[in-house]
Amino acid sequence: MPTSLAAFRKQLAGPDLAPVCLIAGAEHLLVLEAADAFRSRARELGYTEREVLDVEAHFDWNRLGDASRAMSLFASRKLIDLRLPTGKPGKDGSAAIVAYCESPPPDTLLLVTTNDWSRQHEGAWVKAVEQAGMFVPVWPLKREELPDWIGARIASRGVAASPDAVGWLADRVEGNLLAAAQEIDKLALLGEGRVLDVAALEALVADDARYDAFRLTDAAIGGDAGRALRIVAGLRAEGEDLIPLLGWVLRELRVLYRLSSAGSNLANAFRNERIWPAREGIYRRALKGSDEAHWERCLAQAARIDCIAKGQYLDTAGKSWGDGWRELERLVAAIARPRAAADLLV
Repeated sequence: MPTSLAAFRKQLAGPDLAPVCLIAGAEHLLVLEAADAFRSRARELGYTEREVLDVEAHFDWNRLGDASRAMSLFASRKLIDLRLPTGKPGKDGSAAIVAYCESPPPDTLLLVTTNDWSRQHEGAWVKAVEQAGMFVPVWPLKREELPDWIGARIASRGVAASPDAVGWLADRVEGNLLAAAQEIDKLALLGEGRVLDVAALEALVADDARYDAFRLTDAAIGGDAGRALRIVAGLRAEGEDLIPLLGWVLRELRVLYRLSSAGSNLANAFRNERIWPAREGIYRRALKGSDEAHWERCLAQAARIDCIAKGQYLDTAGKSWGDGWRELERLVAAIARPRAAADLLV
C-alpha cells in the first residue's frame, strides 16, 4: 500500500530505512523536502556515500545495476539517488528498477524521486518498489488543507500566528506552497517572538512586490477605485517595473472573463479556477453589473498597455506613443467601476 507523508515521517524516526523509496508528486516543494529528509536520515545512519543518477533522454539503465554493485573505498553504506523527472522510466527502466527491487544489495539505499505524477504513471515497477520498500505519493494540497499546512509550518519555525492571520496568508498564496514557504521564512526572521495577527502580517509583507500586486487587484476588484489608484501612483513613484505588475492584473482579468462566461454555473467555475471560498465575494462583486464584453474590453486595454510598456505601440510616425502608467490607471478604474468603463476605455 502507498505510504502517506505523515507515515513516511514517522518511519524516518525509526532505526532503519526502507531499502527502496519512491517519492512522487507534482507538488515540487513537498517532494523536495521529503527527499531531503530521507537523505538526511540516511546520512545519520551511516550512508555517507551518495551517487546521483539523473535520468534524461537516452539514459543507460545499466548504470543503476553498476551503481548497486560498485564497492566504495571510503564508506560501507551507500545511497543511490535516482532522479526521474517524467515519472516514466520506459520499458528498459521499468525492467531495471524491478530487477533491483527483487534483490536489493546490502548496505545500499535506492531513493527515486519524480515531479510529474498521476495514477496513470503507476505500473509494475511501482508495485516492485512497494514490495521492496515504500512508495510515497505526494498529492497537491486541497484548498481546505492549506491553512493547516501553513499553520504547522509557521509553528515549526518558532512563530505564533492567529487563525485569522493563517487564513489571510492562505488566501494570498492561493495554493502556491513555494510562495507560502518563502513568506513564512521571512516571518521567522521578522516576527520578533510576538503572536502575529492579520495587521502584523500585512505590515511585515508590505514591501513585497507580489503583495503590492495583491493589494492593487484586490482594491480594483473590490470596487475601491480610489485606493487602487493610490497604489498605482505609489508603485510608479517607487520606480516599480510596469510589466510584471501588469502580468498579475492580466491574470485576474482572464479569471474574471472566464467567470463572467460561466452563466448559472458560477459555483462550478469558482471551483475550476481554484478560488478560495473566502475570496468568492470579491469576485461576485466585480461580476455584478458587468458582462463578458466589459472584461473583453479590459483585456484589450491590458494588451494595449503591454505594447506601450514594451515600446511596441507606435504613432503614425513610427515613434513610441502613450503613457503605460496612465493607461493602467484607466484600466484599474474601469475594473473597479464597470459602469464607467465606456468613458475610461478606448
